[in-house]
Amino acid sequence: MKPFVKRNKNDAIDAEAICEAAQRPNMRFVAVKREEQQAAALVFRTRDLLVRQRTQLINAIRGHLTEYGWVAPKGPSYVAMLADLLDEDEMGSSLPPAALALIRLMLDLMADLDGRIAELDGEIARRAREDAVSRRLMTIPGVGPIPAAAIAALAPPAETFAKGRDFAAWLGLAPLQKSTGGKQKLGASSKMGERTLRRLLIIGSMAVIKQAARRGAPKGSWLEQMLARKPRMLVAVALANKMARIVWALLMKQESYKAPAAVTA
Repeated sequence: MKPFVKRNKNDAIDAEAICEAAQRPNMRFVAVKREEQQAAALVFRTRDLLVRQRTQLINAIRGHLTEYGWVAPKGPSYVAMLADLLDEDEMGSSLPPAALALIRLMLDLMADLDGRIAELDGEIARRAREDAVSRRLMTIPGVGPIPAAAIAALAPPAETFAKGRDFAAWLGLAPLQKSTGGKQKLGASSKMGERTLRRLLIIGSMAVIKQAARRGAPKGSWLEQMLARKPRMLVAVALANKMARIVWALLMKQESYKAPAAVTA
């Protein structure tokens, strides 16, 4: 609407700009969500908040213990290892009593957050099992209960987009356009739109790539060819883009995922 606002600002000018923008044939409008969708989206927002708080606690615990010479790698499992070491005399005696008490307090808070995050994960998994759309989406490799339920709750109706590429672009998985003078030049992924869904799809694509690294990608498949000539993270974003297009197709056709048939010589 902002490009249609004339000089200065008041209610009349804003109303005129809204009317002018609404009459444009190519204007894109935000789909109105139901109260049930907003409530379902709140589950993911709350989970993201708790995960961020847990990450902050982990970084704080690692940072404070590093000042006393106790260094742990990144990750919740290693912080749990430090928590076990606190009960031993070697580590417990090397920390001042005040620092030891505060470290234990942060560890207790982290354990409480772990429990609450697990409860939300269970709630999300239950909703995914009960929802027909989520069950169809979970047939896609790399899409588990959390991404499937998140797409059903956070994504607008599939009819909002003309094709799968538009849905991938809305998620920020399509490359930026920097074309000029008749020459097409594509940049990095735009990272615009719904970042929660974008992150979940990229995490799911990384799981598919790790599984392919252990068991081997299907011979002659798109994934095998990409992994042979592109960096792994770039392949993960490209695969997430591909998964987003498949998601749109399943939502439009209301079908389950069908794996492509293997080509035999």
